[in-house]
Amino acid sequence: MKLDTALKPQKLSNRVRVVGINPNYWYPVAWADQLKPKQVKAVTLWQQNIALYRDENGQPHALEDACLHKGVALHKGEVEQGCLVCPYHGWHFDQTGKCVSIPYFKEHQNLPKACLHTFPVRQRYNLIWLFPGDPDLADQSPLPEVPEYDDPNWLIVEIPAHFQVHFSMVNENPLDVFHGHLHRDLQGWYNPILIHLECNQQIVQAEYEVTFRNGWLPRFLGLTQSDEEEIKRSIVVGYHYPHCRNTMPGKSNYYFMRQPVGPTETHSFSMLCLKVKLPRILVKLIRKPLSLIFWRFLVKPFLDQDIEVMESEQRNFYRNPNRHHVEINPVIAAAQKLTVEQYDRYASTDKQETQRS
Repeated sequence: MKLDTALKPQKLSNRVRVVGINPNYWYPVAWADQLKPKQVKAVTLWQQNIALYRDENGQPHALEDACLHKGVALHKGEVEQGCLVCPYHGWHFDQTGKCVSIPYFKEHQNLPKACLHTFPVRQRYNLIWLFPGDPDLADQSPLPEVPEYDDPNWLIVEIPAHFQVHFSMVNENPLDVFHGHLHRDLQGWYNPILIHLECNQQIVQAEYEVTFRNGWLPRFLGLTQSDEEEIKRSIVVGYHYPHCRNTMPGKSNYYFMRQPVGPTETHSFSMLCLKVKLPRILVKLIRKPLSLIFWRFLVKPFLDQDIEVMESEQRNFYRNPNRHHVEINPVIAAAQKLTVEQYDRYASTDKQETQRS
């Protein structure tokens, strides 16, 4: 459905800043190369404490992070023969969450019928993904697509980030191209014009026209081959719930994958895919150091400014959650509407299932 692109006051509700997630989607919780075999890591996905671990064969698993005996955090334990072992009394829980061994029980003694909640796990794009919702729906929900990831023509810049804000604020940031004013000292974009907007029950997508000043970076990224002072380009932004994407067609794709931790905390696992004007074999050889250089000197300065203003927004909302805000960007209004609708859709279904049971 196409929407009006006119900039005018939009009807908004502060409820978007307090709603939960729709858990029936895949969410990233860790960089895959940072979890080694037999290592355990504590992660939190929308207020659920989870023990994430790799077995000896390198397969990732996820269990609720509380032993069924005393409630001790299991991420403090260790991995033995594919099981997660509680650090307190040594109870062994297998990948299905079942207690399969207690070291001080006799050989034929019956074990307690104790089983931890488990989470479907997948590994892709150097990320470990969890599905916190109904496990029967996990196979029906696709992971976000990053087709550039294994393509040697693209440079992949991995971008970690931590925000002390609600996930809705984090997702709105890349959709709001009008905030180029914030980055004016970094020679960011300017003079944005919203030219297209459409949405459905899962996606908000918009197209802006923006202007850049010419220089070495636009030329390196292939944005221009001329000496023109200003460069006009199209930027397509998309909120593919629960993640976001920002595209400069043929030049770059920026994927924003979010881990909502709680009402005022969000982790982000993003990937900036760039087509750089270098020989493909050279990109392959220097991919890792080149991506680190881009992250440190190109991306991080912009991200630091974004984090500062978003955390300011969160603090002021916390001080006065009933304060009325004026929004004029219809893209943000559509994104907020989608965020609330997704949560309400899940909450309504969950309530119906609870009543039936």
